[in-house]
Amino acid sequence: MKHAKKIAEPPSSLLRSPAFMIGQDGQGRWVVCEPNGTRGGLFVNRAGALRYIRSENENHFYPTVVVSGAIELYIADRKNTAARK
Repeated sequence: MKHAKKIAEPPSSLLRSPAFMIGQDGQGRWVVCEPNGTRGGLFVNRAGALRYIRSENENHFYPTVVVSGAIELYIADRKNTAARK
C-alpha cells in the first residue's frame, strides 16, 4: 500500500493580497505601487524598486506581484479619499 504524499499548504502570508505590484511603465521606468494607491514610486532600475519594497515591508515577507505589461503609477489623494467616505 502506497502512502499518499501530503501537499503542504502555502504560508498564510501567500494568501493575503499583494502588498505591492512592480513592473515597468511605457517609458521603461520601474514602478512600484500598492493596489490601493497609498504608497509607491518610480525607479530607474529594478534593484532600486525591490530595495524600496523591502524597506517598506520592514524585511517581512509579503506577496509582491510582478506585472508583465505596462503599469502606471497612481497615488491616491488621501484628503479626497477621506472626504468620500
